[in-house]
Amino acid sequence: MKLSSDLIAFTARIGYEFSKPELLIRALTHGSLSSETRPDNQRLEFLGDRVLGLVMSEKLLADDPDAPEGTLAPRYNALVRKETCADVAKQIELGEVLKLGRSEMKTGGRRKLALLGDAMEAVIAAVYLDGGLDPARDMIIRLWGERIHKVEADARDAKTALQEWAQARKMTVPKYVETSREGPDHAPVFTIEVQLPDGRAAQAKANSKRAAEQAAAKALLAQVEG
Repeated sequence: MKLSSDLIAFTARIGYEFSKPELLIRALTHGSLSSETRPDNQRLEFLGDRVLGLVMSEKLLADDPDAPEGTLAPRYNALVRKETCADVAKQIELGEVLKLGRSEMKTGGRRKLALLGDAMEAVIAAVYLDGGLDPARDMIIRLWGERIHKVEADARDAKTALQEWAQARKMTVPKYVETSREGPDHAPVFTIEVQLPDGRAAQAKANSKRAAEQAAAKALLAQVEG
């Protein structure tokens, strides 16, 4: 099986040449286009998630041999979460080569965080099955790049930190309210307001509720800790 020119260009972007190109094609095939003869990437996504977890666990332990589990866990979570996988996918223009059904194409599937994150994990699995752990590890470390070195700043979960701040002051947990939703269904923009019992609040916008909640929590944390 030969790869099309756009997929050959994609392999150059990830820095890996497949001996079994069908693995890459499967990794890029979304369920909206799957059939009995064209399997989707869900099983590869499952495997890729575990490979990514192993590689990041090894890397974090090697980079900071004395760090306790309580320090390593938030760093790990920041590096393997779906948003980070999707960010890497955007970096390598994975969305441009996703194989989607017509319905997903019409609703902006090439830009959806969940689809990009899942496909990134599937590509990791494809490299692992094609060449083994070493090339998969090399690709992950290369593509994640500076994110690994900067993870300490990104590891702090703003929602958790804000909740801990409130509980330490005998307050009830912060409340998150969706105040508006704008844009088309395939590219919505959510506005979330987080509120403390004492009346202090902050708002943020993002393309997902989760991201907007985190951004709002970060803004309120800056306000109360400033």
